[in-house]
Amino acid sequence: MSLLLVVLLKLITYYSYALIIYILLSWFPNARESTIGQFFSSICEPYLEPFRRIIPPLGMIDISPIVAIMVLNFAKIGLTTLFGMFI
Repeated sequence: MSLLLVVLLKLITYYSYALIIYILLSWFPNARESTIGQFFSSICEPYLEPFRRIIPPLGMIDISPIVAIMVLNFAKIGLTTLFGMFI
């Protein structure tokens, strides 16, 4: 069961990195229209969309990715706690 925990935690960590890369792509003009940008868009936008519906942008700043990353970190803590009870 600890192997499953390690795999899940690694997947969440890699997805957090993907979100950060996707956020950084918005700083560069036309980066999201590139092949890499479209790849990150296809894996990150489905997760970010519910947060964008709930949290409106503050002027020109979209804080929903920050909240999305925090939720992933809370999921990591919850999984560690949940699996820790069974180990």
